[in-house]
Amino acid sequence: MKIAVAGKGGAGKTTVSGTVARAFARAGHPVIAVDADVNPMLGISLGLGMDATESLAAVRQDLDHGDGGHEHVATVEAMLERYGADAPDGVRVVVASRVDRPDSGCGCCGITADRLLGELESTGRTVLGDLEAGIGVLARMGAGSLDVVLVVANPTPKSIEVARRAVETAVARDSRVLIVANRVRDDADLDAIRAVLGEHDLVVIPEDPVIARADAEGVAPIDLDAEAPGVRALVALSERLAAQAA
Repeated sequence: MKIAVAGKGGAGKTTVSGTVARAFARAGHPVIAVDADVNPMLGISLGLGMDATESLAAVRQDLDHGDGGHEHVATVEAMLERYGADAPDGVRVVVASRVDRPDSGCGCCGITADRLLGELESTGRTVLGDLEAGIGVLARMGAGSLDVVLVVANPTPKSIEVARRAVETAVARDSRVLIVANRVRDDADLDAIRAVLGEHDLVVIPEDPVIARADAEGVAPIDLDAEAPGVRALVALSERLAAQAA
């Protein structure tokens, strides 16, 4: 199964991506996590730690610019093996090129997120992409190339509007959409999201101080407190996705 996580910057895409990926892996599913954000910090939410996350991003930058003497590889699978990293619970994470880097034709240099997600094989494993803010990567994906798009929306007008556009883009590409109503404090927050996005399936992730603390401390929420309400809701989301894929 291929899953993409989209939404406005700051909506919580990376937290959702990292926690869902870890939950899938804990349940015994092989997981490939693709960090396609301009500021690639998915490793933090996966539990790699700051140093390892920055090192992973630095290798990707060197490949994009032809620096560092790194070995070139011919395929995306070889790139995943050579330049990915193992996060806790067996998640394999790799950083995609920035969208403004040209595709060089090399199997590891200049490969953009849409191509990386499109070419990674998902049979027998879950491929999850934490997309850049907005709808750029989604707009470049081919029809049917993603099974599910998790559209993350906070209860703010800007976040909801970006989510609305992401939904339209995903639906136009024949992907199933699930709205992740994130940082919901009360019924008014949920009503604001439902007023625009309520025709689609929706899961609620409550405002959770544990997730905020994990972000501040640079650790994975699932490692800080797996029983926190927001973390439990994201684990339940992964279980729902896995059941629907079975």
